[in-house]
Parts: sequence; structure tokens; C-alpha cells
Amino acid sequence: MTYVDTSDITAKMFITVLLLLLIIAPLISLGVLRLFQSRKKSGFMLITGGVAVYAIFQLVMSITHT
Repeated sequence: MTYVDTSDITAKMFITVLLLLLIIAPLISLGVLRLFQSRKKSGFMLITGGVAVYAIFQLVMSITHT
């Protein structure tokens, strides 16, 4: 069994990833739940919101950590 070295992750990067993942995952899971409840418009809006936040997350990470 090997250990992962996390010493090179800065606190700023950790907080950014944590906060954005706390937004992305619930949006997508709530969107899927709404689709199963036959609320298609609400479900697609939540999934689209999750994808949009993910795109913003990728943009922020590419700008700040290059």
C-alpha cells in the first residue's frame, strides 16, 4: 500500500476545490433526482448549472495554477 504525498497542495487550492465541489456535486445529484421525479425543466436547469460551475472551476484553476 502506498501513501499519497499531499504536502505540495496549498491551502488556497484545497479551499477552492472543496468549495466548488460542494457546489457541483449537489447540483448534479439534485438534477438527476428532479429528472426521476418527472420535473424535466428543473432537472435540466440544475444539471446545466452544475456543468457551468464545473466550467468556471476549470477556468479558475487554469488561470491560477499554471
